Amino acid sequence: MSSAATKVAQSQQPQPAAAEAPPAKDAARVPKDYSSYRVVAAKHPWRWVGTAAVALGVLAVAGSLATNPRWEWGVVAQWFTAQSVVNGLVETLKLTAISGILGFVLGFILALMRLSASPLLVSVSWTFSWIFRSTPLLVQMLLWYNLGYLYEKISLGIPFTDVRFFEVQTTTLISQFAAAVLGLTLNQAAYSAEIIRGGILSVDQGQLEAAAALGIPAWRRSTRIVLPQAMRAILPTAFNEIIGLVKGTSIVYVLAYSELFYTVQVIYNRTQQVLPLLLVATLWYIVITSVLSVFQYYIERHYSRGAVRNLPLTPLQKARKFFATHAAVPNRRNL
Repeated sequence: MSSAATKVAQSQQPQPAAAEAPPAKDAARVPKDYSSYRVVAAKHPWRWVGTAAVALGVLAVAGSLATNPRWEWGVVAQWFTAQSVVNGLVETLKLTAISGILGFVLGFILALMRLSASPLLVSVSWTFSWIFRSTPLLVQMLLWYNLGYLYEKISLGIPFTDVRFFEVQTTTLISQFAAAVLGLTLNQAAYSAEIIRGGILSVDQGQLEAAAALGIPAWRRSTRIVLPQAMRAILPTAFNEIIGLVKGTSIVYVLAYSELFYTVQVIYNRTQQVLPLLLVATLWYIVITSVLSVFQYYIERHYSRGAVRNLPLTPLQKARKFFATHAAVPNRRNL
């Protein structure tokens, strides 16, 4: 076939369609304009229903407290800061501070004994916790107060000899205050030992092995690695125990010791104003536990450093965030 015929045949064959031009890349990168869109807040109808129901309940309780004359709020205000009540409050705080400190110190020692490799130390620690957690605090308090019936004298010397360095009558040594502190401290130590032991066991043992492999001394491993991490597990339960100890001091009334609850009892037995005086004691216990809760929040916040990305907000920071958020909502709705 000649070259002219070949060119004519090729010209008669269908030619492929031209490829479409790809869209411009710059057009895809242009952001969409949302300035004309209206911001609509999310609606939570059931949240408002629940809030309204709870608000009605709170208003009903508050109205009952304010309008019922049998609460005798005037009598409550009269005795709330009375000198005898304040003196009883001071004794309650004294018992709480002494028994709490001694109880946790003894509990720390018992926890270390329980974790030791000595079978004798483990057995003594376990037996102590078993006995004092198995008996009511009221029974323990009465037992210590009547210790003079079992032992007339308490002496310190060389066992199985007549050598005595110190000797005193039990009835002189075990006063009402001493029996109260002794009972509260030993009972608190039994529970504190388990709290501290649980906190220590919550720390990953691999960290201790790594620290030992690096040659870090045992004391620094305990104070720099174990204790800061164990405190995160110890603090919530420990503060619960302290708050329970504050209220547990009221049981000392069986020894006729003039703490807050016993003082209130003496007053309402004389004035027959039972309910208002009980309210006085209740309000003071609420004040004490509220202050302890504030301390608990800030101490837990301190030890949470390194465990969370952002520290929990303080109450002041929460208030600022709340007002800043709600002040910005009307501005967004006006867009």
